[in-house]
Amino acid sequence: MFEGIEFVNKEFFWLLLLLPFAILWYLLKNKKQTAELKISSLKGFKVTNSILPKFKHLLFALRLLALALIITAMARPQTVDVSTKTKTTRGIDIIMAIDVSASMLAKDLSPNRLEALKEVAAEFIKDRPNDRIGLVEYAGESYTRTPITSDKSIILNSLKDIRYNTIIEGGTAIGSGLATAVNRLKDSKAKSKVIILLTDGVNNSGFIDPKIASELAVEYGIKVYTIGLGTNGTALAPIGIDPRTGDFEYGRVQVDIDEALLKEIADVTGGKYFRATNNEKLEEIYGEINKLEKTDIDEFKYYNYQEKFRPLVLLAGFLLLLEFLLRATIFRSFV
Repeated sequence: MFEGIEFVNKEFFWLLLLLPFAILWYLLKNKKQTAELKISSLKGFKVTNSILPKFKHLLFALRLLALALIITAMARPQTVDVSTKTKTTRGIDIIMAIDVSASMLAKDLSPNRLEALKEVAAEFIKDRPNDRIGLVEYAGESYTRTPITSDKSIILNSLKDIRYNTIIEGGTAIGSGLATAVNRLKDSKAKSKVIILLTDGVNNSGFIDPKIASELAVEYGIKVYTIGLGTNGTALAPIGIDPRTGDFEYGRVQVDIDEALLKEIADVTGGKYFRATNNEKLEEIYGEINKLEKTDIDEFKYYNYQEKFRPLVLLAGFLLLLEFLLRATIFRSFV
């Protein structure tokens, strides 16, 4: 009955404690007003079987109920409908630069580095509904897979379709990947611009020095988070192609990540370097970046109050009127 109803002045409910005393007072008063007459015989008196005297207490019950309704109305019952409107005041433009060289097929992460990255990156994208995101692929060279966009379905589908291929020149051109990402963000009007650069190797290809690319990022006010992906020691990675099947042959390969370079890029641009040695660590890293880069959102709440005391007052008034009419008509000779 009172689901969704709040009472503004709950202290008035203490008045309900007076009702038992009112009932006690009524019983004592009624007992005192009852007169007794002893006679030896009822002969000569007309006996009627009217039930009206039995219902004379109904008048007090109506008054008592009306009083309870008035007290409840004084507690001011109301319902509240809360609507929320959010406004993004500071969006972030993010470019995810992903290494797609053959070494990303190494199986030190499950099922391999590239697939593990795609799974975690997809969750990261879903957690950034108010930001624009783009994708850059690089190996021995780099290119923009998806320009920055606010359409998350486009980004997620593009991320899902990333595969190792032989179209891109082999190797790891960290400088080229970073420069392409910077080029995509340099004209952005966003107040915050971020690049997440991921690699599992060393810079061994491309024509752009990673340090020069990082200086370009600083010039355009772009922060770079760098992630080194791969376990410590050796990992099961592609070492060649089986001529009979065309599939990769795997062997134990020493994991070699240029952490000094990645740390320098992050430090120079005001970002941070992370090392992901397994799936759980990679997930934690993206979670930490998600917390570090916050989008400012203004939230407005609108409260619509609907007062519910009026029906209670009207019902109490009706009960009091009914009591008055009954007292003045049907029960007139009994009260």
